[in-house]
Amino acid sequence: MFIRELKEPLSSLKGVGKQTSAAYASLGLNSWGDLLLLAPRYYEDRQNIVPLGLVADGSYANTFVQVISHSYFGPLGRKTLKVTVSDVSGQGDATASLLCFGRNFLAKTFRVGLRFYLYGQFNLNFRELQSSQFEMVLLNSEDSLPPEFGKLVPIYPLAGTLTQKTVRRDVNRLLAMTEEFTEELPVSINQRNSLLPINEALNYLHNPPSLKKGEQAYFTFSFIELFYLLFTNRRKSGPSAQGAFDFKLLDIQKRFLETLSFKLTKDQEEVTKEICNDLLQERAMNRLLQGDVGSGKTLIAWLSALLVVAQKKQVAFMAPTELLARQHAEQAASYLEPLGVRLAFLTGSVSAKGRKLLLEALANGEIDIIIGTHALFSTPVKFKNLSYIIIDEQHRFGVAQRIALLQKGKKVDVLMMSATPIPRTLALTVFGDLNISTIRMMPLGRKPITTYLVSNQSRNRMYASIEVEFSRGHQAYFVYPRIDDQGSSNLRDVESMYKYLSTEIYPNIKAALIHSRLSDEEKIDILRKFRARELTYLVSTSVVEVGIDVPNATCMVIEHAEHFGLSALHQLRGRVGRSSLQSYCFLVYEDKLSEEAKKRLLVMKNSNDGFYIAEQDLLIRGPGEVSGFKQSGFLKLRFASLTGDPHLLEIIRDEADAILESDEGLIKLENAPIREVLLKAPPFENLTMES
Repeated sequence: MFIRELKEPLSSLKGVGKQTSAAYASLGLNSWGDLLLLAPRYYEDRQNIVPLGLVADGSYANTFVQVISHSYFGPLGRKTLKVTVSDVSGQGDATASLLCFGRNFLAKTFRVGLRFYLYGQFNLNFRELQSSQFEMVLLNSEDSLPPEFGKLVPIYPLAGTLTQKTVRRDVNRLLAMTEEFTEELPVSINQRNSLLPINEALNYLHNPPSLKKGEQAYFTFSFIELFYLLFTNRRKSGPSAQGAFDFKLLDIQKRFLETLSFKLTKDQEEVTKEICNDLLQERAMNRLLQGDVGSGKTLIAWLSALLVVAQKKQVAFMAPTELLARQHAEQAASYLEPLGVRLAFLTGSVSAKGRKLLLEALANGEIDIIIGTHALFSTPVKFKNLSYIIIDEQHRFGVAQRIALLQKGKKVDVLMMSATPIPRTLALTVFGDLNISTIRMMPLGRKPITTYLVSNQSRNRMYASIEVEFSRGHQAYFVYPRIDDQGSSNLRDVESMYKYLSTEIYPNIKAALIHSRLSDEEKIDILRKFRARELTYLVSTSVVEVGIDVPNATCMVIEHAEHFGLSALHQLRGRVGRSSLQSYCFLVYEDKLSEEAKKRLLVMKNSNDGFYIAEQDLLIRGPGEVSGFKQSGFLKLRFASLTGDPHLLEIIRDEADAILESDEGLIKLENAPIREVLLKAPPFENLTMES
């Protein structure tokens, strides 16, 4: 079978009609290749006879039976067929009942006197063995055996009208049509990692002679899938520039550091060197700076930007919201304007007249650093010499938006920042095209935030504890998942709780309400008053999740915490604990929690480590929405698991790097059939392999 045939639609396969084709499509299976590489969920062991007489309660029978009678049970008009069968395997006499819920038509198929092969799970009910989930295959003669008997039988995911019998039939038809595949990976890789030849792996995947062979086939395709993922990503990036120079700080950078009231941590010094080394390379930088909330990433961004400004080049700093961009602009003004750096601020709210003058200055090179939102990559924005782009909260921007900004300069270096640490397994795979700098150490003097899980019954004690913090002159946030009480949800909302807190709980304490329906000017004014301690607490939605830095705030209350993801909970908690003051986070939950919600809340209670939390998020949810990507459109892996063995990922990464550094790096994989199928789903569909 050639790659052209693998691309054939499943509707062209004999026996696959419109209904079956639609059912396959709902599973993401559209071509012959998709079905050929459909991974079984598991294998049922039907190798040996298990007669009805030896079936324990809740276990499986694998035997031969004869239908001895039909009967019906249930109320009039809704009678259910019950088929009584007797074991004829020769390994003891026993009978059992097959309950055919909604399948009374089977009376015509399971006729009295006929013999069948039977596989099913049985339970002991009403003093008889019963099964409602079973498989029966007619025996045409005494000597005939059905294809399912005596084997390990693959169990596939199903949808719509699909049955296991249908999928097995179609898969085996494709296997029978398959010609010899040429090995796609170098033989040396296959040998070092005990991979099966592709043709053997395909056959063992769907028809394993033993469980060990099935596992080996699955491992082979997992390895190949991860190899292509890492090889594709790492091929785009090139080596890191780390260590290329023994970088020394420039005078302007030293003057910047002298204005600070603290010294950089060792991690901050190291990532500054990594970034500045990259900025001095001929190859454009593509680097991710990750660090926990409050670890000082923005400070490092300004420090590295000074290197570019000193070379008479321009810097663009992009943030996802006007609120966050404005805060960055205010911080930059206090840090950089005294050093003679020319700053500008651009968002959609800048007036037409002011925008015109600003854009002219930017195009003429009269602005060194421009800070803004999505407005920065709009068509009218032109630079004289854009050299460096810094993107805060990088996962909130699409690839197309980043490219639009990149096209405004030549050989533009990119630094993307994220306060949501990337799990190590994701960093090895999805972000293989990035060089990654990590800040793990928190600034000196910071204390771990104490986190409490608060039930509804303990709410009043929580309010009292926060009032003690108010008496000490400290501040707090109260966060709720929705703005008002409109709709059918029973969740507490910002507007109702603001009224309740300000009249019933803290009537004489100044507070404010903040949410996304307020204008940016209103939100900025409220935050200015909060920083100035004119307000003691804020009642808010998750609009305060990122970028709010108020060192005097020591309490974070998150209501209905079970409705927030780990990343959001960690970001919200990071709004406190930003000084030497002891801070507290209260996660208020409802009484009935799902198992996943319990796991998330316990992770938050037991750890302040963002990297550990990110790994747990990956384990609990899978790679779905970690780092802002949804599972339905990102990282649809057929075989591999990113929560599996990290050591295997490192082995595969090293194998990919070895090929890239050798003559084998010129290997042509454009027309490799297995690669075409495995890398068809996002994020690969728009990628091409270079020769």
